[in-house]
Amino acid sequence: MSTSGRHRGRAWPASVTETSSSLSQQSPETSSTNAFADLGLPAEIVQRLARDGITEPFPIQTATIPDALSGRDVLGRGQTGSGKTLAFGLPVLARLAGRTSAPRRPRAVVLVPTRELAMQVHDAIEPLAHVLGVRVKLVAGGLPYYKQIQALDRGVDVLVATPGRLTDLVDRGNCILDQVEVMVLDEADHMCDMGFMPAVSELLDHTPKGGQRLLFSATLDGDVDKLVRKYLANPVTHSTSDARASVTTMEHHVWLVKPAHKAPVTAALVAREGRTIVFVRTKLGADRVAEQLREQGLRAAALHGGLGQGARNKTLTAFKDGKVPVLVATDVAARGIHVDDVSLVVQVDPPADHKDYLHRAGRTARAGGTGAVITLALPHQRRTVERLTSLAGVDVRAIAVSPDDANVLSVSGGAVPSGVKVEERDLFPPSRGSSRTGGPRRSGGFRGEGSGRREGGYRDAAPRRDGGPRSDAGRPASARPASARPGSERRPAPRRDVRS
Repeated sequence: MSTSGRHRGRAWPASVTETSSSLSQQSPETSSTNAFADLGLPAEIVQRLARDGITEPFPIQTATIPDALSGRDVLGRGQTGSGKTLAFGLPVLARLAGRTSAPRRPRAVVLVPTRELAMQVHDAIEPLAHVLGVRVKLVAGGLPYYKQIQALDRGVDVLVATPGRLTDLVDRGNCILDQVEVMVLDEADHMCDMGFMPAVSELLDHTPKGGQRLLFSATLDGDVDKLVRKYLANPVTHSTSDARASVTTMEHHVWLVKPAHKAPVTAALVAREGRTIVFVRTKLGADRVAEQLREQGLRAAALHGGLGQGARNKTLTAFKDGKVPVLVATDVAARGIHVDDVSLVVQVDPPADHKDYLHRAGRTARAGGTGAVITLALPHQRRTVERLTSLAGVDVRAIAVSPDDANVLSVSGGAVPSGVKVEERDLFPPSRGSSRTGGPRRSGGFRGEGSGRREGGYRDAAPRRDGGPRSDAGRPASARPASARPGSERRPAPRRDVRS
């Protein structure tokens, strides 16, 4: 399929057709072993994917990439973990290759709901952009403004952004969207659920009306329909799922527990090999559950919006590396978790609705893998949980369990926790060669190498540069050495009258 053509009356850039034509010049080995080559992608991308062992596209990629390359507006719906990032990332990079963007004027914007997801998208497409000479920049809250502004001043081709930070940069005049050729909305339904609908609409209004729109999400309903009707022109829809939880690659369980049993049941479930995500509703709940699990001897860390960006990055890295196998997360923070080998999701707090259930469940059984989703509900929550699981397409019956129930350990592969408390500081040990037990510590003093710490006190207390005696002029008596205080001269001890 050729990538040349017209989109709403506008001719595609010559560089795109030239890049695509290079496919005919790629090695026979690459063409015969990598199905991405058949989708019309540039040879450089095909070869870079092959270096990472990626040769077979997922169904959502096979369905949407040709239409996106041809300039069509696309609605793509698939389960979380189905490969949506490359489904929109690859055609965007192919379109922008061979040209440069003007300062402050990106030619493609990928809009996502959270900074964690923005980081994941950026990390996924940046290596591929590099081989095509396409410049990608992450723009999100919690990251320094000046670095983002500097990058925009130099020129950025693809901007991966959250709605809030991008709106700020547009209002400041640091980013101008009048040359955006492709606008991507990832997790569009979640952006609408989080209240970003006005901000997303305003940002779309800043882009040219003839631009291409690619909208991807696990579900496409509600306010998303309003965006589609207003901003997309004759979109082609591709769906690899019916917006319901997979029952072929996931096991779903709903367990009724007494309030006093929720903590021990959770600990028994996650005391296992492999990665586990525990979902809670609030930030305080995430901290509390993580602490309870550490007290039982489990390496668990909390992830929520109340943490600083550095702490969130450190926690996610430790989870991906396997150093912290249990992650206790809120719904918003977990939107950025894209780890393929999470085999268990435990919902300590039931989700608010069926869409949250789908997104939580989508953390497991990713990329063709398998996993289990266990929802813990109190007895009075039974009807609510059964209703939302039914809406999510899950046919499951709630059963009552207790901490000593054999079913608890058999389903998850868990075990009895050791009971030896794990300190939070032990989760993130200092790097080799550093004696610090925490993160970077700020202290007063000069930053230069070898300089001592600047202490409080009077300047006159410092030794004279000529090597002379230290002057105590101007210092209060209490701050002077004892020998220099008035009345501190040695006096002979009084003679005692010793009588025989």
